Amino acid sequence: MSACPSFDYLMVLPHLRVQNANAVSSPLTHGFPSMTAFLGLMWALERRCRAAGLDLAFRAVGVVCHDHQEQVSDDWFVKSFRLTRNPIDKQGKTAAIVEEGRIHLELSLVFAVESERWLRDPDARQADTGTVAELVSQMRVAGGTIVPPENPAWHRYQPHSVPMHGEERWESFRKLRMRWLPGFTLVSRDELIDTRLAELHEDDTEATRLDAWLSLCRINWRYETPEKDTAQARRDAWKHDRAGLGWVVPIPVGYGALGEVHPAGAVANARDASTPFRFVESLYSVGQWISPHRLHDPQQMLWYADSQPDNGLYRCRNDFQPTPEFDLFEASFD
Repeated sequence: MSACPSFDYLMVLPHLRVQNANAVSSPLTHGFPSMTAFLGLMWALERRCRAAGLDLAFRAVGVVCHDHQEQVSDDWFVKSFRLTRNPIDKQGKTAAIVEEGRIHLELSLVFAVESERWLRDPDARQADTGTVAELVSQMRVAGGTIVPPENPAWHRYQPHSVPMHGEERWESFRKLRMRWLPGFTLVSRDELIDTRLAELHEDDTEATRLDAWLSLCRINWRYETPEKDTAQARRDAWKHDRAGLGWVVPIPVGYGALGEVHPAGAVANARDASTPFRFVESLYSVGQWISPHRLHDPQQMLWYADSQPDNGLYRCRNDFQPTPEFDLFEASFD
């Protein structure tokens, strides 16, 4: 497994309002765009920066969510997406309605950046950061449209970048993470699947990693007969298996190959006839939403690509590792 690439600066585009982003992150999950969508945004942004003459290399991306509003019905228990009637197709007929999930978001995007120009000329950093913010405002974020802020001159909406090298690295990051409050950032918790699988094996030796993943995707309640038959004892007899887990959610983390790579143009109706083609399916893991003030290093929030074509894996990774203090904090909310 690879590690987060090195970088010299963090570039922050704070409090972006995104309308109608894609809430269906995979065939099995919904509620927030996949991190692969933000990696795609990062790569598309780097290409635009190169075309604009900016000497910037984007190494990783992090996302802080300040607000969200998924576009679903107001039913109390069973919810459904609010669908729209699509325009007519090429034949002038009404196009079929496809299940499309949409969500309104308020995000802060955090990019890990390397730039030789910035190292030589620190004064160029702020000007280039403003240019990048202008480029992003013209792009789609996870399929959604960026809405300009009502008061763009306010300090909270100003893009900025800070150096992440030298002795002031920790102090710079400490100030940044405070500016991201209130909000939550998504980190990877792959190790929870192994932990839950070991727990399942205590009762079922044939349990699989899929069983462990599905178990983490829901709240599993069980009833333990109380010693005393009182109303309070009966209420306390209901237990669940998410104690100490915090805000853990199922997430897609990339794609796994279903076959060999086909030469460019060999597969009909492919989007790009000049690029080799491969059939893939989604890969799944679990993540956790945590408050930025609990991060100790920028690598803990950053996501980066880890492609292994020989093994048929194309996935994104995050280097978050919980500490004993982190687990103690979670246990306090049981």
